[in-house]
This record gives sequence, structure tokens and C-alpha cells, in this order.
Amino acid sequence: MTYNICPFSKTQIDKAGSKLSRPKASHESSDVENAIEIINSFRAAHNFPLLILRIVLATRARKIDATATVAQRLKRLPAIEAKLRRLSSMRLTQMEDIGGCRAVVRSCRMVRRLCRLYTKSRMKHQRFHIVDYLTKPRDTGYRGIHLIQTYYRKSKPQYNSLKIEIQLRSRPQHAWATAVETVDAFTGQGLKDGNGEAQWQRFFALMGTYIARKDKGNPVPNTPTDWQMVNHEISSLADQIHVIERLESYRATLDFEGIRDARFYLLDLDVPKNETRIIGFKEDQFEEAQEFYVASEKALADEPGRDVVLVSVGSLESLKRAYPNYFADTDVFIGIVREAIMAGQDIDYES
Repeated sequence: MTYNICPFSKTQIDKAGSKLSRPKASHESSDVENAIEIINSFRAAHNFPLLILRIVLATRARKIDATATVAQRLKRLPAIEAKLRRLSSMRLTQMEDIGGCRAVVRSCRMVRRLCRLYTKSRMKHQRFHIVDYLTKPRDTGYRGIHLIQTYYRKSKPQYNSLKIEIQLRSRPQHAWATAVETVDAFTGQGLKDGNGEAQWQRFFALMGTYIARKDKGNPVPNTPTDWQMVNHEISSLADQIHVIERLESYRATLDFEGIRDARFYLLDLDVPKNETRIIGFKEDQFEEAQEFYVASEKALADEPGRDVVLVSVGSLESLKRAYPNYFADTDVFIGIVREAIMAGQDIDYES
């Protein structure tokens, strides 16, 4: 397998990011096309360090939980563009999550144990920092732990200084994040970034606290500390905005192409058609998969409701567990919501 080495300087990469993030940038202009070519090269260079750190993650995660789901992906071009626009002072070479891998384990306690394996080990790859969203949950309700590692190896200096984000989540935390991304995909609200309708924002913040309470963790800021109040408000909001009915209606149908024993999968979510197209590529088709991914992003850039990503997982069976939002599969989250609603409906405030 051949891995990309980015031939461009940091200055050229950052200038390309600036061109892409201009408010009126058109992907069809020659300037922006050249910028995208540089960005794609820089993004593809993350594949090698991402592979190495994902292998380490899988080994450590399965020491903690033999059923852990581990996956990797490169950040989508639209997501890079949106982040640069949202964080106007950020340079592209400062972005920490262009390459990302994730482990989903059974419980929050396992997330903590997995994190400790990293903090206590003598890593060849420099640990950049840890962002602990369990101790300090986001206002949105997001919880988990992010490890930002800077790749370093004397034998591979061409990849040194590239940053990889490692996400550690429990299954309920992953179900929460999946539900947010699913609602965003089908409604365009931007809840993941703290935008969107107030009732949906409040609902997901409360669900973050509900899951935290079950984990014996810290509540989401600006949500009740009283367990009964949390359950009651979740029950009320779920009824008002028809949470379960809407999540169930988003379920996508599948259109599978190619081999099933693949190493890489291209996922193409077509929201208007409520359909996900899956294309599998073997390990020796990595370059073909990468080229197809870049071409697909370009072709779909101006089509609203389309979301495409190239991912790597251990098996087809684990694909849906790792990226259920591309299948609009929120069954686990719906089960947690039903549990919270039942608890909220059992409260009698008039007695």
C-alpha cells in the first residue's frame, strides 16, 4: 500500500485553507480548485499516522473490552471548510481532527480505563493533550474523551507533526452523538456545533445529563441536577417535538456495491432519497478508494443533503456499529429515550 506524502509547505497549506473558507468561495474557480488539491494532499498524508495510531487504539481497546468497535476516517472536505469558517482564527495546519479514529466500549468506566492506558504508557508518539468531556461535558450534551496525538517517528520524518484525534466513547455516549448527527443530516440544524432549534438543543443537553447520571458522571451545564426534573423535562420535550417518531422516520435503506470483505468503505448518505450507498474496497485498492472519495466529494459539493465519507473498519458487521448515523440508525438512542420517558411519566407532581 502506498501512502501519500504532502509536498506542500505549511504556508501553502494554510493559504489553501484560507481560500477554501472565504465566504464566497466557489469550488469551480481555479483558485479554489488549486486550494482543494493542496488540502486533499495534506489530508491524505494523515493516512499513514492514522493507521499506526488506530492499530495501537484497537490493541488497547480490546484489552479493556473484547467487543470494542474501532474505526478510522479522514475529515470530510465540507467539514474542514465549515470548521475553518466557524473558527476564523484557526489555520488548517493547526486542525487536530483531520485524521481521526474512535473506540466505542461498553461503559463509561471502560472509557476511563482505556484513557489511563494512554496516560501511563511510554508512547513513541508524543501526546499533545487530552480533552476530557466526561469531567466537563459540552453545553450541547456531548460526552467522551478526546486524545490529540502528534505523530513522531525518526524513521518516518515526513509524517512528523501531523495530529490525529482519538475519540473514546461508551456505547450510550456514541448513541447520543449518532442521534445528533442523524438529526443534523436530515434537518440541517447544526446541533453538533451548538446551533439549531432551541427545543432540540435542550432535549439533547438533557439526554446528555440523563446518560451522565447513569454513568455517575457530571451533568451537562445548565441542566437540572434533580434526577426527577431531568426525566420529566425529557418526557415533555420528546412529546412536543415528536422525537421518537422523527428518528424512526429517518431510517435509511441500503444500496451495497462491491466486495463485502473490504478494508475500506465509502459511505454516501442521500438524505432526500433516505438512502445510503456503500462501496467496498480491498486493502490493495486503497489508492483507488482515495481517488474515488475525492471525486465523489467534488461531484456532490453542490448537492444539498448529500454526505460522503471514506472509512476503515475491521469488518462489514462493525461498519454499522461505528457509523450508524450514515444508516440513520438511532435504535440504541431511541431505547435510552424511551427509558427516560418512562421514568419521567412515573413522576406525580401533584401529590
